[in-house]
Amino acid sequence: MLIVDDHPLFLRGVRTTLEDSGEFQVVGEAPDGQRAIMLAEQLLPDVILIDINLPGMNGLEVSRVIKRRQPQSNIIILSVYEDDEQLFNAIKAGAAAYSPKDISPERLVDIVRQVARGNYIINDNVLSKPTVASRVLNQFRELSTTENDNEPIFAPLTPREVEILDCIARGNSNKEIARSLSISDQTVKNHITSILKKLNANDRTQAVITALRHGWIKMSSDISGPGHP
Repeated sequence: MLIVDDHPLFLRGVRTTLEDSGEFQVVGEAPDGQRAIMLAEQLLPDVILIDINLPGMNGLEVSRVIKRRQPQSNIIILSVYEDDEQLFNAIKAGAAAYSPKDISPERLVDIVRQVARGNYIINDNVLSKPTVASRVLNQFRELSTTENDNEPIFAPLTPREVEILDCIARGNSNKEIARSLSISDQTVKNHITSILKKLNANDRTQAVITALRHGWIKMSSDISGPGHP
């Protein structure tokens, strides 16, 4: 793991928290973006914690460079305060998680644990903010009309999978999808696993983007909030 922060006291606290958990090994520290990019290339860490407010290159710019060069590294962006604009840009930068810096040590360990396992928990932030979800999906939909679609042909989705993907695009949680379709939470999870596999997607947002590009689902200009499809 690599930690990137320009405040020595905070950096030491994060390192101590993670190492004391007994689950993680911190292989490097960086006080700025340039150093972070260099260490990321040298150390190839599985997880990188990046403060969004860095001197010189900010955390978002650093994240974009690292994800382009080392896509296997999972990035967690930390911010002093939660902000929809920062969340939107964190998603575009390829972050797996976005969190305020005032979280508890236990919560930080849990976030790192989930990201280390390959989970994109930034989706939880998106699902709780339909406006951000709408902005992300609509932007990628606009981009898809101007980009060459060189993606492989994926296995077709079943009608039920299309229904579930449409619900995800509208910001519904697993429980809300299960309730609206009268199926169990586990069945929803099983369908989502199948969808991600068929679309070769790492997370829900990527799956929705792929489906939009192929025209399998349609996105209206106004996405209703959870529970209001």
